[in-house]
Amino acid sequence: MGKKHRRHHLKSGLEGRIQPGAPPGTLTRDPHAEKTKIDVIAYSADKFLEQEVTDLSIIPNLLKEYSIVWINVDGLSAIDKIEQIAHLFQLHPLAIEDVVNCQQRPKVEIYGKSQFIVSRMISLNAHLEVEQLSIFLGDKYVVSFQEIPGDCLNPLRDRLRKGYGQMRSQGSDQLAYGILDAVVDGYFPVLEKYGEMLEDLEEEILTNPSRHTIALMHDLKRNLLLIRRAVWPMRETVNELIRDESPLISKDTRVYLRDTYDHVIRVMDFIETYRELCSDLMDVYLSSVSNRTNEVMKVLTIIATIFIPPTFIAGVYGMNFNPAKSPWNMPELDWYFGYPLSLLLMASITVGMLMYLFKSGWLGQAIKTPMEEAKSKQEADHEHHA
Repeated sequence: MGKKHRRHHLKSGLEGRIQPGAPPGTLTRDPHAEKTKIDVIAYSADKFLEQEVTDLSIIPNLLKEYSIVWINVDGLSAIDKIEQIAHLFQLHPLAIEDVVNCQQRPKVEIYGKSQFIVSRMISLNAHLEVEQLSIFLGDKYVVSFQEIPGDCLNPLRDRLRKGYGQMRSQGSDQLAYGILDAVVDGYFPVLEKYGEMLEDLEEEILTNPSRHTIALMHDLKRNLLLIRRAVWPMRETVNELIRDESPLISKDTRVYLRDTYDHVIRVMDFIETYRELCSDLMDVYLSSVSNRTNEVMKVLTIIATIFIPPTFIAGVYGMNFNPAKSPWNMPELDWYFGYPLSLLLMASITVGMLMYLFKSGWLGQAIKTPMEEAKSKQEADHEHHA
């Protein structure tokens, strides 16, 4: 399935849901779900294993041999595999239902001996992708479910492979923290790209606004709203992990989670700032278009003002009154220099109108944009104080 189709599906949130009235915990396969791929990372302080798994029967042996086992599931089409994992780790059916129905808000819930965490990953390639990441935290394991292949967790995997830091000698709560922290840190590159887009849009709006510009602005504003919906509940989710007592999360890990909480707050500040900037750019766009319209109307008004008097004179002398019938019937038609005088009159009126318009400031003075007016005012104030 193409990214564009997948993006539309992720936004709709209606396809693949359970039928109304179905028993709690019913798993319904999403027809657009990606093919399931299961990877396992198992490690202790002195050993490490990473491999793709097709036979889940090896998992109990890994739990005995290694201190921590991380099972990552990409794609949710294989309902039977998901049910096997749920049975193997005794995961609650309601939590598994939330895993398969991927339109959950970020949240934290405790089911028996495991803690269920829902978060949302975002990525920006050809389109904005918003993906649910479901995490089960247990005593010696972490199980994560992703909608589509590809994530922001490769730096975490590299740290585990190379043994950087102390994570391989710590518990599963540190691994869960590492996953959440990587998800939150993955928001920053996306927002940085949107910041660059906003700068380009601002320059385009001030120099050459067009319908394409307004379309890009609406698309950017809509995507920022999607990001806000994904990130906003993350603040409360991380705060719950810090605030609520849980035997699965140590006090030391809560200290690190406070740093993740701080990152979420920073992300929210960026999002709100960019959304306000989008609204401001919309106002600047409308002002710029209005100024350009005023320039066009100004030019047309000047042209009409200049040509109305000559047109009036030409219209008067175009009337077919016969001077032979009456001395009052346009005697100028019998003048020897009547035609040159009429042209001279038209030219004199045109020149006089141009001089009047120039003296009044209509000619040679372009209408300034709001940004240019503010800059001119700032320079004038600076010169005044100087």
